[in-house]
Amino acid sequence: MSISTSTSTNLSTAEAEARLVVEELIIKARKAMEEIKDYSQEQANTLVQAVAWAIYQQDHAEELAEIAVRDTGLGNVKDKVTKNKRKTFGTLRDLLDPEAKSVGIIKVDEAKGITEIAKPVGVVAAVAPSTNPGATPANVTMMGLKGRNAVIIAPSPKGASTTVKLLQYIHAELARVGAPSDLVQSLPMPVSKELTNELMKQADMVTVTGSANNVRAGQTCGTPNACVSAGNVVTIVDASANLQDAAHKIMLSKTFDNATSCSSDNSLVIEASIYEQMIEALQKEGGYMCTATEKEQLQKAMWDEKGKRKGGTTAKDADVMAKEAGFTNPAAQQAAFFMVEESGVGKGYPFSGEKLSLALTVYKVQNFEEALDLTKRILNFVGRGHSCGLHTTNEEHIQRIGFAMEVCRLLINQVQCFGNGGSFDNGLNFTLSMGGGTWAGNNIKENLSYRHFIQTTKVSRLIPEVIPKEDELFGSYWAKYGRN
Repeated sequence: MSISTSTSTNLSTAEAEARLVVEELIIKARKAMEEIKDYSQEQANTLVQAVAWAIYQQDHAEELAEIAVRDTGLGNVKDKVTKNKRKTFGTLRDLLDPEAKSVGIIKVDEAKGITEIAKPVGVVAAVAPSTNPGATPANVTMMGLKGRNAVIIAPSPKGASTTVKLLQYIHAELARVGAPSDLVQSLPMPVSKELTNELMKQADMVTVTGSANNVRAGQTCGTPNACVSAGNVVTIVDASANLQDAAHKIMLSKTFDNATSCSSDNSLVIEASIYEQMIEALQKEGGYMCTATEKEQLQKAMWDEKGKRKGGTTAKDADVMAKEAGFTNPAAQQAAFFMVEESGVGKGYPFSGEKLSLALTVYKVQNFEEALDLTKRILNFVGRGHSCGLHTTNEEHIQRIGFAMEVCRLLINQVQCFGNGGSFDNGLNFTLSMGGGTWAGNNIKENLSYRHFIQTTKVSRLIPEVIPKEDELFGSYWAKYGRN
């Protein structure tokens, strides 16, 4: 496609062409929305089921996982299959809950005379990461269609091939239920920044899951948005914890899909009285404690001289990391993940940040008060607003950390990367996109859900007038401070 420069004097050729491409996608999306504008709740739920089945089928989940790992080089096939199925199944459970109403009248409060009517937000631009090029687009699409919206996916360049295959499966299922295929589209390959940025400008709503640069673009594009926060999960293990249980859960969280999740444990803060026992427990789970020399080797393998993360160790298998770092110890070459001891926090201590790798930073503190202080410092460096965890049997510690931490999710005795985004054994809704509230500069603080993809009209009727007396509202204040 080409365009004369006279039609857009302030745009580059790439930007002008991107505008036309996106305009066509938007037109198709609005037409598809018009076709389903009168869908009932049952029909909207059927759309959700169709998308879920498109990725949940075992052979589909496997093929999408294989394409994702092959073309992005991130994660591993086995865990991506699990993610494709588990996240989809959990989200479907949430979206089919009878209380999850997204069409027509969703709430009536007769006492207040308020009736709420749900309506679509419009065309949704769904920017997806290379870490989850199948599961995230499917997840957001299910939520979007729940509200009778159209969704246009903006995949990462390396994840685009996975999204193309996913769309083939989704379109086949939409055809089975008689719904227009243009309800779900994707930017054409090759995906570019110009296309993604233009989509975010022209859509009615934007959701971004992925890199800090994409999140920044989403939050400054001028379109209403629901974007994620940066992860850097810090987990405290206190002296009362069940160490075996904690070590096993931390291992599961650290190693799942080679730590592609923003909810994977990045740092452990361990009380001194149980430090050695906890390290031993982690070693039994496959963890390898790096020597000071090996820590330096690993750091050089993970970051360049300017502090930029290297791709050769990002979300790679442990043996690949060991080779990249030049480890010669057979125990290191056979490890499930690597531990490095640290004491500092900040730019001069890269292991204190988010790593997207099978590297786990461990800190030793004297007591729980120090643990809280250090966790705050780490999160203030990277990860504030997102989440943290605590392994404990001390109820007082649970309350203290709950009040102390500026995070939107605090998981107690859980597998962090499974529980943060919803689990069958906690009360958080399933998602692959998590906001961090004002702490992280986000518009949303909760797990992304279908509620972010509907808007409501509140119909207000007259009710009997209720005006309280002055002493009902000011009485306690007057009693304590007087009226003059």
